[in-house]
Amino acid sequence: MARSGLLGKKLGMTQIYNESGQCIPVTVLQVGPCTVVQKKTAESDGYSAVQIGFGEIPERKVNKPKTGHFAKASVKPYRHLKEITVIDDATYSVGQQLGISLVEVGDKVDVIGISKGKGFQGVVKRHGFAGGPKSHGSHFHRVPGSIGQCTSPGEVHKGQKMPGRMGGDQVTVRNLKIVGVRAEENLLLARGAVPGPNDGLIFIRLNDELFEGRIKEQSVAASQAEEVVAEAVEDKVDAAPADAEAPSNEGGEE
Repeated sequence: MARSGLLGKKLGMTQIYNESGQCIPVTVLQVGPCTVVQKKTAESDGYSAVQIGFGEIPERKVNKPKTGHFAKASVKPYRHLKEITVIDDATYSVGQQLGISLVEVGDKVDVIGISKGKGFQGVVKRHGFAGGPKSHGSHFHRVPGSIGQCTSPGEVHKGQKMPGRMGGDQVTVRNLKIVGVRAEENLLLARGAVPGPNDGLIFIRLNDELFEGRIKEQSVAASQAEEVVAEAVEDKVDAAPADAEAPSNEGGEE
């Protein structure tokens, strides 16, 4: 189970220029919007967490158990689900939207993704072994060499660097700086490289206190905006009878 954060996908890499003309390599990330599909509380489940969904899909592509899961929350089906821990579960509600507005320029985030799979590889590519002489006549080029001992202890130690499957592992890149936010397109520009292929699923991990603090600020701002709108409607309704003119009876019957 992960800490507070948002689901998204990696779109690719490009470069931008800052105010001083310095070229900065960035990875373009599409983040959210994520929907709260399920909420777990300490009273009912023993811990506080929420499950978020990302990537809407048609209902025909969802099996029956997940169809019931989404129907219980009254939300649309999503391709990806992830449970994240929270500090205060009262801050969240089922159906709530979590998006790019929770991330600002200058934030330091951790990006988690699945690295590109490279199949079965030898020790030269997988571990950076130098290999043997390249000259003619040598029979030791790209092989690992000796991996064990003689009669004592007569075994291969665990963790020995050997050929095997390379890539396809979960990789976390820490403290990537956000250098650009395009809220209208749900895009983040993170300085540096991010693991995984283009269109690969990623998880952006944020500071827990900062994450929930911004959610609370947005909730308060939204409630205040609703109150202002409600007061304006009430004032308009109260003022309507006084401003309305009495209907004239000219040309009518007495």
